[in-house]
Amino acid sequence: MYGKERAGRSPVKPLGRRDDPAQRPPGGPRKRISAGTILKILAGLLVVLLVAGVGLFFWIDSRLAGIDGVLDDYDGRPADTPGTNWLLVGSDSRKGLTAAQRRKLATGRAAGQRTDSMMLLHIPEGSDKPTLISLPRDSAVSIPGHGRNKLNAAYAIGGPKLLARTVETVTGVHIDHYMEIGFAGFVGIVDAVGGVEINVPAAVSDPKAGLKLKKGRQVLNGSQALGFVRTRKGGALPDFERTKRQRQFLGAVVKKAASPGVLLNPFTSIPLAMSATDAVEVDSGTGALNMLSLGLAMGDSPVTTVVPFGGEEIIPGGGTAIKWDRTKALAIFNALKDDKPVPQNILDGTTG
Repeated sequence: MYGKERAGRSPVKPLGRRDDPAQRPPGGPRKRISAGTILKILAGLLVVLLVAGVGLFFWIDSRLAGIDGVLDDYDGRPADTPGTNWLLVGSDSRKGLTAAQRRKLATGRAAGQRTDSMMLLHIPEGSDKPTLISLPRDSAVSIPGHGRNKLNAAYAIGGPKLLARTVETVTGVHIDHYMEIGFAGFVGIVDAVGGVEINVPAAVSDPKAGLKLKKGRQVLNGSQALGFVRTRKGGALPDFERTKRQRQFLGAVVKKAASPGVLLNPFTSIPLAMSATDAVEVDSGTGALNMLSLGLAMGDSPVTTVVPFGGEEIIPGGGTAIKWDRTKALAIFNALKDDKPVPQNILDGTTG
């Protein structure tokens, strides 16, 4: 009988066989997922993401506030040229801020609305990098129909339309798109992306801007960021340093907003979209696709500079204004009109 199976009994099964109940994983035998099933799941996820992305795109487009007539044609307007030109404006509007928020952000209670910062962004048609140029708000310019004054006076006198026309007149550059953001919107966007990391070159304390920062790399929240771009403290030429900080921060916040960690996370991308569309005003011809192009350009580490200046000009009733170095300024603006990089000899002396 040895070596043979006993009558009426099942064969003895070796230990460790896969059909041994003791060796089966809890819940029964495992099932293999076929490659075809995995592909179907991935395809389904892609479809969901695509539909969600398209829906979000049109939702953002519908929420953008367009300002009519900002870039209307007029006699003598500069002709359209290759590439795309944006006029980016930060206004000191207190709209949407409560009294408590104004005190917290140290914005004051100034009536009316003025431009706190202005930049001209050129996005080339070719492979060259975009160019971002700061236009100092205290620049002495000729405002159409209103004589000589500071550049930011154009906005105070005639709003976005007169400001855009003034910039086109003094630069000779045709503006394709206009975007404006106020104090409240600026704070909301920075907070929506979880703050922005900035390397602060020197410790700064400015009660007027509600700002106290240590030197070094650190993450700024919305109120700190607002103080950082508004303060006039630091540097031999405060306004020049201020425009450098504004360009530095604008680039940093757009890069953060366009990062995968923000865009692919609905808990940050949706609040960002809501904050941005609530905060930003654009010309009526600008849509979500144009805003996407702007974001990509700013995320491409644009060449940054400020309009070269030297000397001062007294504006009757307006105080002291900055005079541009007209020869160097024209070299920059002519490069933009020709869709070419700004001459390196200009950048060597002014780049931020």
